[in-house]
Amino acid sequence: MKKFIRNNLFKAWLLISVFFLIAGNFNQKSSAQTNNCDCVPNEVIFELRNPANLPAVAAQYGLNATPLGQVGTPPTFRMQITNGQTPPQIVNVMRTDARITKPEVNRKLSAAEREGLPWTIGHSWAIGHSWAIGGSAKGYAKQWFPNKIRLNEAHNHPQGSRGLGVKIAVLDTGIDLTHPAFAGKLVPGYDFVGNDNNPSEEGALRQGAFGHGTHVAGIIALTAPEAKIMPIRVLNSNGEGELWRVAAAIIWAANPDGNPNTNDGADIINISFGYPDNVELLKDLADFCDDGATPDLKTFSEVGLERLAFIIGAGNGGQILNTNGTRGTTPVYPAAERANSVDGILAVAAATRFDALANFSTMSNGAGSGGNRWVRSVAPGESIVSALPGGRYGVWNGTSMAAPIASGVAALVKSRNPQMSPIALVDRIDDTGIEWDCSLPSRNITMKTSRLDALCAVTNNELCGVPREGTCTE
Repeated sequence: MKKFIRNNLFKAWLLISVFFLIAGNFNQKSSAQTNNCDCVPNEVIFELRNPANLPAVAAQYGLNATPLGQVGTPPTFRMQITNGQTPPQIVNVMRTDARITKPEVNRKLSAAEREGLPWTIGHSWAIGHSWAIGGSAKGYAKQWFPNKIRLNEAHNHPQGSRGLGVKIAVLDTGIDLTHPAFAGKLVPGYDFVGNDNNPSEEGALRQGAFGHGTHVAGIIALTAPEAKIMPIRVLNSNGEGELWRVAAAIIWAANPDGNPNTNDGADIINISFGYPDNVELLKDLADFCDDGATPDLKTFSEVGLERLAFIIGAGNGGQILNTNGTRGTTPVYPAAERANSVDGILAVAAATRFDALANFSTMSNGAGSGGNRWVRSVAPGESIVSALPGGRYGVWNGTSMAAPIASGVAALVKSRNPQMSPIALVDRIDDTGIEWDCSLPSRNITMKTSRLDALCAVTNNELCGVPREGTCTE
């Protein structure tokens, strides 16, 4: 009898042990999934309508009482987590707290061409076109895209422009400050990765995203040769950045001397990176920067008097198969904030030399101005020759290449119209482009957009007559 009891007790103990072992493994998996955050560890960002609540909020959520940063009114805080919980865990609980608005992780943002991105076809710069194809100063000056968008006509027409008096901030991996393509075209910038005033690229060719910012800035230098470029390094050599760093860079670009009463900042910000989730802080900043107001009346005195247009690459998700079988319709932020009524944003998709939508380019869906039309313009983005570190030139594809062409054309328009608001500026680029009626059944895309035309943009369609129609084919 005692042996029977001992055997059954042993079996019961064994079953309980197995149960807890399985439960422990399950909890570990759940915890690992919860910890799987493409964000800065141990940091959280949120807004408080009443900043007096900060000490109580910090104590309740296990945060260091001293903020890592603060911006805007009402204030948005960046805080350090000290209780061992993950940023997503903290954010999920904060969403139910009436004292807190807009909680989010300090998420990573990445260059659209960065290798290994699950939401785009980002890949190594060593794959695809060789750096040597068209890799010369002559190839840079004589490439195909200026003719396609009538850039020379826009430069040389009596009503035309070369961008004089306009500043374009390039938020990227930095640039090669000594490259001949930038001679006489730079204003002081800043490195928000290394926290110094030298925004030079760091790294080695064919590794990571090294060269990305130089390539982007070189396209602007060709498109708007008399505009000034403000190089701002927000991405490391792997093409990785973070939300708070980008927000700080936008504020610096708008007000580099820190004096809110001066007007010495950039007119246009070029962004060739993103993330497939809404980013509240960048939305608020872009909303404020375009006309000085957000729907909930948040302000950023740090920005000063400058109002900026945001020109942003739409992303390279054109070949992604979504769960519903469609391709390439996943929004990329901050470009897709246009769908959230941020009117000073121009999201730019990429076209080929044959005026077709590039197969790698993301494109939003929706007919006319309705639906989900957050991509408002298309510009050349295939086989674009531009500068590379070390005085070199090379060829690359991507919406990262289309965006700076649009930024350059925006500078041409702004130069002729210095008082034009960011909203009116991006509307001009959209309204004066060649109309595209897109029908791409294999990608479940049916929409209207426009392919950029520099001459029509600077002359406000005075030489273009009735709107011209193009094609947007498979």
